[in-house]
Amino acid sequence: MYLCAVKEKPVFFDLKQYTISDMEILSCHSAPCCKLVNLRGTSVHKSSGSSQAKLPGSRNNRILCARIGSKLGSSGYSNLDDFCTKNLGRHEGSRSLTAFKGSANVNSKALSESYNGYVIDGKEGVGDISERGDLITQILIPGLPDDSNDDSGAQISSCFWEWKPKLTVHYEKSGCENVNSPPVLFLPGFGVGSFHYEKQLKDLGRDFRVWAVDFLGQGMSLPFEDPAPQSKKELDSERNDFSWGFGDETEPWANELVYSIDLWQDQVRYFIEQVIGEPVYIVGNSLGGFVALYFAACNPQLVKGVTLLNATPFWGFLPNPSRSPSLARIFPWAGTFPLPAFVRKLTEFVWQKISDPRSIGEVLKQVYADHSTKVDKVFSRILETTQHPAAAASFASIMFAPQGQLSFSEALSRCQMSNVPICLMYGKEDPWVKPVWGLQVKRQLLEAPYYEISPAGHCPHDEVPEVVNYLLRGWIGNLESKGSVTLPLLDDPENIQYGTTKDLEFVREGSKKSVRVHFYGSRFSLWNRIRSYVKSRFEALEINSR
Repeated sequence: MYLCAVKEKPVFFDLKQYTISDMEILSCHSAPCCKLVNLRGTSVHKSSGSSQAKLPGSRNNRILCARIGSKLGSSGYSNLDDFCTKNLGRHEGSRSLTAFKGSANVNSKALSESYNGYVIDGKEGVGDISERGDLITQILIPGLPDDSNDDSGAQISSCFWEWKPKLTVHYEKSGCENVNSPPVLFLPGFGVGSFHYEKQLKDLGRDFRVWAVDFLGQGMSLPFEDPAPQSKKELDSERNDFSWGFGDETEPWANELVYSIDLWQDQVRYFIEQVIGEPVYIVGNSLGGFVALYFAACNPQLVKGVTLLNATPFWGFLPNPSRSPSLARIFPWAGTFPLPAFVRKLTEFVWQKISDPRSIGEVLKQVYADHSTKVDKVFSRILETTQHPAAAASFASIMFAPQGQLSFSEALSRCQMSNVPICLMYGKEDPWVKPVWGLQVKRQLLEAPYYEISPAGHCPHDEVPEVVNYLLRGWIGNLESKGSVTLPLLDDPENIQYGTTKDLEFVREGSKKSVRVHFYGSRFSLWNRIRSYVKSRFEALEINSR
């Protein structure tokens, strides 16, 4: 079974009974908008295998699309604690965002000339000081589109693009009517897909042209056919539900298939060249952040800027054969199909553990700092992906794929040499990519804006999308205006050097929430950070003693 398109709830179709051409779809050509048509029996456009020195001009690419409704399927869990209570049989204390009861109807009032009035209200904090001893400003920012207020946000389209024979890429898009607006491409983390950026597609799609892609081997970019089919005898004897890729013979189209960082980098390049058709702002979370940086280092001409959201600083366990050929020969298998016998047994054991709903729930509880965050859609979509027959073998290929030809640090250096603009947005409470990793990047790129968000975990774009969308709008506005529009939070020029701290407030479901964002200035150093912290603690004690 395979998750195909989503309206009120996930819809599956049997791969043995249907093909892509049987689907009710949208035809997306080079025109800025899509129109609904029935393409039954029409084949998918096949991309050219050759590299293009220049972006193609006019296109008549045929891409499969389907509208996604404003509401995806819900499994009925309003937040992480509800999920864990109902599914894991226990309840742990939640660490909620600071919330204040307030009206959802906010009187918008522009405070400054900050990028088109997205800062809509503000006031001085009372008794709260930053690490430099300044009073912390509280800024009221826009919330997300709200269906209850007849504001459902931008319309999302779900599309398929056949990159190579049998390698079909799923992606979602919004804002196609914003013809002259900047294009923004989102890359997901490991184990998720374009669905993880629904809050960006709906909100930012009102101002930009937005795409979110599923990496091959993940999400809805898992294969439609078995890359290494088992014989009937093998199927009868093993009786498992994730049999794709577990046979002894590889299909011709999958002979050199490895779900590696280099494959994803190529996938992104061709997607930008053949689907988007112009350089983009690229945003990546976790694994997607690594791919975004790696891609920008190899293709700076296709990138207008890179935003890293808690980007993982490493990927891959096995050595790259181009960098370390002697060492790579030691390992008998590097993620290709078919899977060796010992890998099949290991994969079956590990997959049964990690695809269990309780394991998925535990992981979500780790990576979201605020347990009041609604995760029902994310949970259900991850669970649906694990039920695809190719998911287990694809997971094994990803885990055993070799490292990329560039390390994270090397990719960062290349981007620096190519003058690729980079912005850093990291959740402070991330248990996996600790803040120290973001600070290391900041030390290498002193001029890069670095926003540390708290409370927020590994996925700040989904946990505090209001804040991430606000910062993204401001950063893109700053670059598009060539600096005439100030960066978010930098109303005082001195803050560019020394940094600043703001409390960003927003309305969510009728209540006002607050998130603290610290901007690291260009004169950032670890020693100054420690010294400022100690100074702020003494000043706080002094104020409280008065």
